[in-house]
Amino acid sequence: MKYLLIINSTDTETVWNAFRFGSAALSRGHEVNVFLLGPAVEIESIGNEKFDVQKLLLRFDELGGVALSCGTCLRIRQMDAGAICPMSTMDDLVRLTEESDRVLTFG
Repeated sequence: MKYLLIINSTDTETVWNAFRFGSAALSRGHEVNVFLLGPAVEIESIGNEKFDVQKLLLRFDELGGVALSCGTCLRIRQMDAGAICPMSTMDDLVRLTEESDRVLTFG
């Protein structure tokens, strides 16, 4: 099954749970794409001792998950895309939505 997870939050626990789901799905042989929208593009600056988002993001990447960041949302925040979550577009989000079996939103 192909999953698309759309994350639109910097709430640490919400983002952590989204990547927990994504990693679990990858471990079961599913394809998982993540699209970071709005404040979620700030992913590299969130996390804490209780919810280690960075560790989970790396695990998601190692399992073969793909995470993309909204280019417009990055530009609004005057940010560059990170290595794990490259810049993407709304056209990519539309394509991912069309190609996915399930779309889940977090945030």
